[in-house]
Amino acid sequence: MNGRRLPLDWCGQVRSRSKQVENATYVLLDAAAFVSTSPLDLSESKSAPDFTVLSLYKIFGFPDLGALIVRKASGHVLQPRKYFGGGTVDMVVCLKEQWHVKKIESLHDQLEDGTLPIHNIIALDSALDVHSELFGTLDKISRHTAVLAQKLYDGLVSLRHCNDEPVCKIYTDAASSYNDASSQGPVLSFNVVNGQGAWISNTEVEKLAAIKNIQLRTGGLCNPGGIASSLGLVPWEMKQNFSAGQRCGNENDIMGGKPTGTIRVSLGAMSTSRDVDTFLRVVREFFVEEYMESPVIPPPLLVHNSEQVRFHVESLTVYPIKSCAGWKVPPGQAWEIREEGLAWDREWCLVHQGTGVALSQKRYPRMALIRTSIDLTGGVLRVRCPRISSQALVKEVIVIPLSADPTYLADDAYSQHVASRDAKVCGEIITAHSYKSQEIADFFTAAVGVSCQLARFPATKAISSTRHSKAHLQQHQLRVETRMPGTFPGSRPHDPLIRRPILLSNESPILVVSRSSLNRLNEHIKASGGKAAQAEVFRANIVVAEDLGSPPGSEQPYVEDQWRFLRIGRQYFQMLGSCRRCQMVCIDQDTAAKNEEPFTTLAKTRRFDGKVFFGQHTCYLSPVGDRSMDAQNPTIMVGDPVRAFYEGEEGDDSMLSACLV
Repeated sequence: MNGRRLPLDWCGQVRSRSKQVENATYVLLDAAAFVSTSPLDLSESKSAPDFTVLSLYKIFGFPDLGALIVRKASGHVLQPRKYFGGGTVDMVVCLKEQWHVKKIESLHDQLEDGTLPIHNIIALDSALDVHSELFGTLDKISRHTAVLAQKLYDGLVSLRHCNDEPVCKIYTDAASSYNDASSQGPVLSFNVVNGQGAWISNTEVEKLAAIKNIQLRTGGLCNPGGIASSLGLVPWEMKQNFSAGQRCGNENDIMGGKPTGTIRVSLGAMSTSRDVDTFLRVVREFFVEEYMESPVIPPPLLVHNSEQVRFHVESLTVYPIKSCAGWKVPPGQAWEIREEGLAWDREWCLVHQGTGVALSQKRYPRMALIRTSIDLTGGVLRVRCPRISSQALVKEVIVIPLSADPTYLADDAYSQHVASRDAKVCGEIITAHSYKSQEIADFFTAAVGVSCQLARFPATKAISSTRHSKAHLQQHQLRVETRMPGTFPGSRPHDPLIRRPILLSNESPILVVSRSSLNRLNEHIKASGGKAAQAEVFRANIVVAEDLGSPPGSEQPYVEDQWRFLRIGRQYFQMLGSCRRCQMVCIDQDTAAKNEEPFTTLAKTRRFDGKVFFGQHTCYLSPVGDRSMDAQNPTIMVGDPVRAFYEGEEGDDSMLSACLV
């Protein structure tokens, strides 16, 4: 992938150690890239690899031939094969009996199946002569390409944007150096970044290079291990990218804030110093930012040093399975925000086997006892239900791949059997993927007490959600303007009707609750002798709390009714309106028992126009024109400072204004 050359003496070391332990071990050396620019000495048989494969095509361009060089002492390993082809046998009997006699004159006679490409073999002699006449020996080619590789490497490293940020991220091995041809070949693997550190599409680099008659390679380079380690891609991310539409050779080259492949430049005998200069000139012309408008980067929010910032993120909670228990994002873990809400939030639901309706706690309160946890390292969603742990016929924990299309990946019963089916969520008909595994169905059926299946929506990330937010500002959130008697009523403040995609949440991508408001609610509940409500019953994704350093008595309960936008860390959100509540908030999330509170008190203190409200519907605002890493992969985390914007204040923040363009 990156041209690193491993020590050739490893072959002899492996053979020596295998003799010591009396365990036959054979070495196969893939020398296809190596011998195109360097000589390979196999004269010392004791240290030579047992098998060496090389591509004559990569050396000469034509003819299209490859070769296998076999160490004589190891040839017997290839002889006991169970099949044969024409040209490798002396006699074949196929009528009434199956019998054949292999050729024994030489090993290559036994292995060269079928008709040999005789014209290419004849042409090889001319290729050897022409190559030698044009370029000289492989030693000379090796020195030539090493000089070019060093020049290209130094040139790419020296390229800087006007803010002195590097233009290229070059992937090298700590054990190799471009001034040492024994450890590094004439290959460079890299990605291009803009002046704000965000990745540039490899496809765009390839297109622009092609215009200048430069041929380079982009993508996975047929080296999944090297790509994964260099780009920090763990297995679940690669599976998720595949589910989201990434395929070898397509243009999905930046996903989840990371490149899915690299750019590789290979230099050969025919490469020249002018070629290197041309490529460096292309990178400099198209990708070096010699002038940048000052990026619209909001200043850091300092909770303790700003009158405008009195809140911070107390907790982040993801509810992977609709109406089941949530999973709290650990402090210090940056969590991805998507157009549809927090990553992995309400992507799954439980569907009634008979009616196809998505189940909810309102009718099946035992769903509150189904616990979920997200394992990003393993790339799975773990689900357990303590209530059924004693039932011997049902597994205590089931594991679901996070990848949105498990049909391609899995090797377990939980993900091999999925099928599309229609389901009804909040009265809307959707097409979801239903998991057909009986173990999964049995688990959730035992947990909920009704025959049901696990389903996921949408089927793949390549298909956008068909559901959209219904939330809007309520009348109690709007300014009341006095007017002269007899005049016409003022117009309703502008409430943008932008279609915000959602997955399986009821009304909006994200729900925000204020700790101060919850505290005020609990004061009223306790005053009437009731039990205080936990934040979990409101199923909020984001709980914001006022700074502990705020003066006593300065809490602002329900001030969120007047918020129109939020900035959390470096990300921006729009408030869509108050969340209407139902009796589902009365289900204890630890026991699944139904209570009267907090709905009874909410009905007395938070009823407007006959409806009960608590919490705020919210959506993420994608920045317009922001080319930073924060825009490529937006995240928030517990502890992030929060600034609220009231009506008319959006102009106070240039970045927020840009989001609203």
